[in-house]
Amino acid sequence: MALGIFVSVILVAKGQSTYPIVDTGVKAFYNDETLITAPTKGQAYYGQDATYTGNQPSYTDNNDGTITDLVTGLVWEKDMGVKLTFKQAFAKAQKSNLGGHTDWRVPTIKELYSLILFTGKVKGAVSIDKFIDTKYFNQPLGNTSIGEREIDAQTWSATEYVGRTMRKDETVFGVNFVDGRIKGYPKYKPKTGDENTMYFRLVRGNTTYGKNNFIDNRDGTISDYATGLMWQKADDGKGRDWEASLAYAENMELASHSDWRLPNAKELQSIVDYSRSPQTTNSPAIDPIFNTTEIKDPDGKTGQYPFFWTSTTHLDGRNPFASAAYIAFGEGQGKMRGTLMDVHGAGCQRSDPKSGNENSYPQFFGPQGDVRYVCNFVRCVRTIKE
Repeated sequence: MALGIFVSVILVAKGQSTYPIVDTGVKAFYNDETLITAPTKGQAYYGQDATYTGNQPSYTDNNDGTITDLVTGLVWEKDMGVKLTFKQAFAKAQKSNLGGHTDWRVPTIKELYSLILFTGKVKGAVSIDKFIDTKYFNQPLGNTSIGEREIDAQTWSATEYVGRTMRKDETVFGVNFVDGRIKGYPKYKPKTGDENTMYFRLVRGNTTYGKNNFIDNRDGTISDYATGLMWQKADDGKGRDWEASLAYAENMELASHSDWRLPNAKELQSIVDYSRSPQTTNSPAIDPIFNTTEIKDPDGKTGQYPFFWTSTTHLDGRNPFASAAYIAFGEGQGKMRGTLMDVHGAGCQRSDPKSGNENSYPQFFGPQGDVRYVCNFVRCVRTIKE
């Protein structure tokens, strides 16, 4: 029996989750300005990513061009090779016999995101530390000799956005393991209409990975027995900065539980429903078993949904400690040439400033005018204990 399948069988046999979330790898603590010593319960910034440890990343190099993830049971292609079009990637998967196996596939965005580590660091377009374990996985940078930026090394998934980005572009979600984000990328080059090319990392094994198993507990909570996590069913309709969001989650008492916390980036991404979007289902990108506050976008239009904070610091920019990752359950909006549009897709993961004068937000940042807030929403999580 192949190692990846064996690991999956063991997980199911033990009654463990079929969708185990791999920890982000973060061990350091931060405020909104710098590294700090580990805060204790009740102190500011307690409850951030490094406060809680989950399933630690663990891999085996099979010495045949494949890597097995011992947490998820997924088996990965070690070296992605050259950039491919979307169609070429699926053709490659169908023909591949890497490691003696013929059941390779292009991973979903949830499968692909399982590999991200938030020990990475980037400064704008320049890579510092990659957001993937480079001991096991080959991760190229963009080719600066042909005018690419170092961060132009995105890895596409099999998950197409159900809506459209930019100016009605067909879009595919991908993970950038150089800058630590999920975004939607155009399937075709906007200027020429030619098929776009990206990197792809093939996967096999554990076909249940990324599939949720939600149960409404009828007490204001939702259990996901695929991941072993329990969620706050409804947000409280309030935006907060990052420090206040950590405190809110730590002080939450709901359904006789007091061990709630702010989810890390990988935990929160696990409940995104990529079959939904404001454009196509008039809803956020989350199962309707959850209740999500509707908000107005920066142009004052209804039908938008909040960004939700995670406990994970995203090391980027002039001050790498100043921003934390969020998941956009509504459109990943930006303002380009004065026009507000969905530039990254509902279900993207970006980052916002942890603190600041909320009256000076929203702001628009970067080449795609990403909408930035300082007060995002919260959906608390806890681990289901036996």
